[in-house]
Amino acid sequence: MSGNTNTDILLAGAIAAFTVDLLVYPLDTLKTRIQSPDYTRLYTNAVTNKPNPALFRGLYQGVGSVIIATLPSSGAFFTTYERSKALLIHLNPTTSSHPNAVIPLPILHAVASSTAELVSCAILTPAEVIKQNAQMVSSGSSTNATVQTLKRFKSNPLLLWRGYTALAGRNLPFTALQFPMFERLKEGIRGYKEKKGMMSGTLLQSGVITAVSAGTAGAIAAVITTPVDVIKTRIMLSAAEYAASEVSSKAGSGKGGPQGLVDAFGKSVGSSKDTARGAVRSLNLLLTPEQRGKKSVWKIGREIVSEKGVRGLWRGGALRGVWTMLGSGLYLGAYESGRIWLASRRGEEIDEEELL
Repeated sequence: MSGNTNTDILLAGAIAAFTVDLLVYPLDTLKTRIQSPDYTRLYTNAVTNKPNPALFRGLYQGVGSVIIATLPSSGAFFTTYERSKALLIHLNPTTSSHPNAVIPLPILHAVASSTAELVSCAILTPAEVIKQNAQMVSSGSSTNATVQTLKRFKSNPLLLWRGYTALAGRNLPFTALQFPMFERLKEGIRGYKEKKGMMSGTLLQSGVITAVSAGTAGAIAAVITTPVDVIKTRIMLSAAEYAASEVSSKAGSGKGGPQGLVDAFGKSVGSSKDTARGAVRSLNLLLTPEQRGKKSVWKIGREIVSEKGVRGLWRGGALRGVWTMLGSGLYLGAYESGRIWLASRRGEEIDEEELL
């Protein structure tokens, strides 16, 4: 990639992520609340069964954590994607110069985007857990929603990574669907405009073509992967509940009578925190994941179907499609425009084949 440095890619990805987070975050909050198991109880009128005003309050709750994590995660995604794609094309050179390719180019794009997504999800998962739980905090509270959420994970910060598998399970098929469609749509639009003599080669035109292609591909991929997104939301919302129950069980295990626990010889051992914690850990090892409050993806999916029917797995799908269309269009449009602009500042140009 002669025109862009790693710094260019990181900066362009960060600018794109920051822009999108601020503009479409309210729609993401609405989607989370609609997909929540508490949606009916917290956000609908008991009499009319229609959304109440609480649904539309505090739409930017938790945005700070996302901005902080999205900047490095988006930079990591695009850096990994660009380098993986370049490496795969280098190892499969016939894709760019001969019709009889060893591996079709869309497959290379899918593999590169999936690899990048695994890296990005590891950085993004804690922020997603904080964000989604903060989005559910009552907007009438005097304490910041993000601060309230973080307090719930104080005893076990590792629970912030709960949902990594679900996040990756949603994002991998999403990116594997989106990026090949995006690349193909962009190529088709460029080819059509060149054929009609409408290509001006300006930064604005390049950004618009990228935005339209990315938005269309993103909306389609978002709707298709909605069931996985609904399950992911449930898992991440349950992480805070599990953290709270864990604190309660630890607090309870430390309580005893005046003399505390005693061994076989009558010696007091109840004052030892290590003994209590060891007992809790031993008990947790004997319990199944469901008994510890953790449910499998399959069980969560079955619960959703039993509660809401098959339609429950598609709850928020239309809203997700809309905000993903806007988000993906702005995200990749701003990213590609940023790359071109940063390269042009140094007096360098990016070939069409080097663009996303």
